[in-house]
Amino acid sequence: MFDDARVSWRHATVSFNGRSWVIEDHGSTNGTFVRGQRIHHLEIGAGSAVHLGNATDGPLVTLSGAAQAAVTPQAQPQQQPYAAQGAGAGWAQQPQAAPQQAAQQQVPQAGWQQPQHSAGQVPPQQPAAHVPPQHHSPADHFAQQSGGAAGAPPAYGDRSPTTFHQFSLGRVMRIGRALENDLVVSDLQVSRHHAEFHATPDGRMEIRDLGSHNGTYVNGQPIAKGGSQLLGPADIVGVGHSTFRIVGDRLEEFVDTGEVSFSARHLTVTVDGGKQILKDVSFGVPEKSLIAVIGPSGSGKSTLLKALTGYRPANQGEVLYDNRNLYKQFAELRQRIGLVPQDDILHKELTVKKALKYAAKLRFPADTTGAEREARIDEVLRELKLDIHKDKKVTSLSGGQRKRVSVALELLTKPSLIFLDEPTSGLDPGMDRDVMQLLRGLADDGRTVLVVTHSVAELALCDKLLVMAPGGAVAYFGPPEEALNFFGYDTWADVFSAFENYRDYDWAGRWKGSQHYQMYAADIDAVAPQPVQTQPMQGIRPPKPQGWTSQFVTLVRRYVSVIVSDKGFLALMVILPAVLGAVSLLIKPDQGLLPNVNAQTGRIIPNGTATTVLLILAVGACFAGAANSVRELIKERVIYERERATGLSRSAYLMSKVFVLGVITVLQGLLVGVIGFASREIPEEGLILGGATLVELSLPIMALGFTSMMFGLIISSLVKTAEKTMPLLVMFAIIQVVFTGCLFALNGTVGVNQFSYLMPSRWAVAAAGATLDFNRISPPEEGADTDPLWEHSLGAWGLDMAALIALGVVCGFFVARFLRRHEPEVMRK
Repeated sequence: MFDDARVSWRHATVSFNGRSWVIEDHGSTNGTFVRGQRIHHLEIGAGSAVHLGNATDGPLVTLSGAAQAAVTPQAQPQQQPYAAQGAGAGWAQQPQAAPQQAAQQQVPQAGWQQPQHSAGQVPPQQPAAHVPPQHHSPADHFAQQSGGAAGAPPAYGDRSPTTFHQFSLGRVMRIGRALENDLVVSDLQVSRHHAEFHATPDGRMEIRDLGSHNGTYVNGQPIAKGGSQLLGPADIVGVGHSTFRIVGDRLEEFVDTGEVSFSARHLTVTVDGGKQILKDVSFGVPEKSLIAVIGPSGSGKSTLLKALTGYRPANQGEVLYDNRNLYKQFAELRQRIGLVPQDDILHKELTVKKALKYAAKLRFPADTTGAEREARIDEVLRELKLDIHKDKKVTSLSGGQRKRVSVALELLTKPSLIFLDEPTSGLDPGMDRDVMQLLRGLADDGRTVLVVTHSVAELALCDKLLVMAPGGAVAYFGPPEEALNFFGYDTWADVFSAFENYRDYDWAGRWKGSQHYQMYAADIDAVAPQPVQTQPMQGIRPPKPQGWTSQFVTLVRRYVSVIVSDKGFLALMVILPAVLGAVSLLIKPDQGLLPNVNAQTGRIIPNGTATTVLLILAVGACFAGAANSVRELIKERVIYERERATGLSRSAYLMSKVFVLGVITVLQGLLVGVIGFASREIPEEGLILGGATLVELSLPIMALGFTSMMFGLIISSLVKTAEKTMPLLVMFAIIQVVFTGCLFALNGTVGVNQFSYLMPSRWAVAAAGATLDFNRISPPEEGADTDPLWEHSLGAWGLDMAALIALGVVCGFFVARFLRRHEPEVMRK
C-alpha cells in the first residue's frame, strides 16, 4: 500500500509463473519502471528494483529473493459455447477466478447476464466469450478517469494546485509571458501581457483582459478583449494552458501539462428524419493513454470523432475534458485539443520547416518573437525525429513521414488531447507500425491520444480499444488483448464479418450485459461534472491569435510561397493567357476593329471581325480566371477547417485568396487584351483614357477575368470533390459564350436579355463594345433598337464596368457564406 498520488489503486502485480517472477503493469496512470524504462510485462529476478509512478523518484519495490513460495497460476476461465443455445435461452457464464483476485477486483460474480434473443438473432458458431484475468478494479478505473489516484478529487478546479500565489491588499497581479509580470506563464499561447487580477473597492476580485490574442476565459467563456469581469468564489479563470481560482487571499494555479482525463457520456447523434447514427456512446479514459476506435463502415466512427472534438456536437450527451463540458467551454478548450484529419493538413508544395513556420505564425500570438517560434518548431521536429527532413518538400516525404508532419503541426501548441482520423490509411504495414509507435510515444510523454483506424495489426500498442457496431453503438470497450476473446473469434476479420452478417443483432445489448461493461464502463456517470456556471450552448467566435491584418499578410505570404514553389503552375499562368490571346490573331489578322464604311454609299457595313475577336478574348479571360480559382478552396478544405477551429479569420482567408488570385488574373487579362488588341487598328480616342485606347479596351477583359475568378471560387466552395470542378468550369465557359451578345442580339429578347445581366461576359463585352461603338460596328437589324449597353458614351461604359465589378463583389459575399459550411458546427450555431 503506497500513499502516493502517482500510484494507482491497482497499479501492478508481482506473480510467479512457475519459472520466474513476473511483474505486470495493470494500465496504471503513471507507469511502472525497471531500470528507467516503462514496462508492461517483464520477468524479473532477485535484487530487481521497480519504481512505481516515476522512473527516478517513484515509490521503490525491491524483490529480495528470500521467499520462493510456490504460486499457483491463476485459474483460466472456462469457455462454453452460447451460440448453440436455443431460442430465448440467452447465455450465461460464471467466470472462474481465485478468491483473492475476486475480492481485489470488487466485481460482482453474477457472471454474464445477457438479454434474451431469438435464435435468429444470435450469430452462429461463435465460442463463448471469456473473461481474462482482470486488469483493473472499477474503483481504480474511474479513479484514473478522474485524473489521479483514489481519493484525489477529479475536476480541474479540485486537483492539487500546481502553485500558490499570495495576494496583497489592493495589489494588482499581472499575468503574462514576459518576465516582468507578477505571474509569469511560460506558454506561447499566452500574450506577453495577458491579463490582470484587480481588487474592487467592495472587496471583490475581477479579471481584466489586457488585449490578449488568444483570450481570457471565465468558466470557459471568453471575456471581451480588453474587458473585465467580476469573479465569484467558484469561478475559474483560463489563460492559455493554465487555470486560476481565488481562494481567500490566495490565487491557486493549475497548469494543464497533459495529465487530464477524458470521457464521453451517452452521446447520441440524430440526422434529418430522426435516424440515429450514433447511439448512446459512453466511455472514459485515463490520462496519458492511447485509445483506438475501430469498426466497420457505417458504424459512426467519423461521427464520433466529430462529436468528441466539438466539430459536430452530439444532439444528446456530453463530452468531458477533465470534467469540464467541452461543448459549453469549447472556446477555451479548443486550444488544448489537436486534430489530425485523414487528409494532410499542410501544403505539400512547401518544405517541412516552412509549413510549420506559417502554422506557428497563425496560431501563436502576434507578440511572439521569431526566435520563440523557431525554438518551438525545432523542439517539435526533434521530438518527432523530423529534424533531418526539415528542408525537404512535404510532397517528397513518404506517407508515414507526412503524417508525422501533420502531427508536428498540431504539437506546436502543446495539446493535451490529440485525435487522429485514419492516420495509417494507405500506408504499408511497416509505416503502419511506425505511426502507431509514434502515437504510443506521444501518450507515454503525457498526452491522451485517440485514433480512429481500420488497421488492427498494432492494436496491442493501445491502452484501450473501442469497437463500434453497425448503427453507431458500442460493441466493446476495454483492453485490446481481451477484445477477441470477448467476441469469441480468433481474428478481427471474423468479427467484422459477424457485424456485416448480423447487422440486426443487438451488439450493444450484449456489451451492456457483460462483465466487461461492469468493469470498464458501467460507472461512467459516477464522476459528476464540475458544477461551474456556463452559458447555454451557443455559436462560438473564438478569439483570433493574430489580428486581421497580420493573418492576411501571413496567408498571402504562404499562398505566394506555395505558388512560387509550383513551377508547373507558374508556367501555366503565363502560357494560358498568351495562347488564348494569340488565338484571336488568327481571325483576319489584317482586319481592324473600326466600323466599315462603304466608300460609295457611306453606309456602315457590319464588321464581324470585331465581334468575333472580342468574343474570343472574353471567353479566354473567363476561362483563365475561373480556372485559376476553381480548385483553390476544395483542395484546401481540410486545412481551412482545422485552421478555422484554431482562430483563423474567414474573411482574412478569403481575402488572401482574392488578393493573390486577383493580381494574377488581372495581369493575365492585361496580357490577353494587349495580345488581342495591339496588332489591330483600334479607335485613336477612347471614352475615358483619351489616347490610351489599348488600356481602355483591356480594362473590361481584366475585370472579366477577376469576376470569373470569383465565380470559380463559388464553384470551389460548393463542390465536395475536386473532380467535380472541371465539368462545372466547362459549363461556365460555354454559358459565357452564349450570353456575350456577339452570337445573337440580346437586347429586346424578353427573359433572355434580363438573364444575361447575371453573366460577367455580357457586361465586359458591352464595356469594350461601348469603346469600339458596337452599335455602329454591328448595327441591329432594320427596325430593331440599338443595345443601350453598347452606347458609345461614358455613362454606358461606366454602367457596364460597375455592374461587372458588382457581380464580383456579390460572388465574394456568397463565397464567404458558403465557407461557413466547412467550419466546425459548434462555431456555426
